[in-house]
Formats: sequence, C-alpha cells, structure tokens
Amino acid sequence: MAVHKGSEGVVKVGSNTVAEVTAFSFDETVDTIESTALSNSARSYVADYVGFTGTVDCQWDETDTSGQGAMTVGSTVTLNLYPEGSASSATYYTGSAIITSISRANAMGSIVTANFSFTGTNALTSARV
Repeated sequence: MAVHKGSEGVVKVGSNTVAEVTAFSFDETVDTIESTALSNSARSYVADYVGFTGTVDCQWDETDTSGQGAMTVGSTVTLNLYPEGSASSATYYTGSAIITSISRANAMGSIVTANFSFTGTNALTSARV
C-alpha cells in the first residue's frame, strides 16, 4: 500500500507552481436525477453532471505572480493538483476552474495567509506525470 505525506503535495496553475502552499483539498461530485416510476417499490436514480470544487491554502506571497497572482477572483485557470508530488509517474488531477473567492488573513504573531476557493468548469481528470 502506498502512503504519501502531505508535504509531498504540489499545486500548479498551468505549468507554474503555486508558491507557499500549506494545504489543498478538492471534492468531485455528481448530480443525480430521480428515475423512479410509479410502479417501483424503491427510489432509483441516474448520474447526471459531474463537477469539482476545492480550496488552496497558502502563506501569502505577493511576488508569486504566475501562481497565487494568477488566481484572481473570476479568473478561469487550469489547476493541476499533485497529492503525491510531481515526480515521474506520480498521479495528479487536472481541470479548468473558476476562482470563486479569495480570503486573506493576518493576525499578530502569525504568517499572513491566503485561501483560494474554486469551482470546476468541466470534469476533473486524473493523469500521470
């Protein structure tokens, strides 16, 4: 069984690595449509549209113009999410996504952070490096 540490993860916008990522998550979903007929004794459903959403958490870096700077609210970017790193033969997930929100936080005694939320515009696909 393969086990991977969170510190192996990488996020890229296109081919540009996003700087200072501390965490990321993504959820793949599918809508369902009820297909139950009056004569059925139990509900039945069929799968419909697929989608994905997620977040990328970073230590804020205003100099990262091609990573964090490319993820502006309303922009559509190609996200490449590498849970096990970007070394040869690693599995990663890729898809076009709209940046739906950005949160920045600052508190005394802590690092300034940025959190980017996104919604996919098509299906998320998996591939290998």
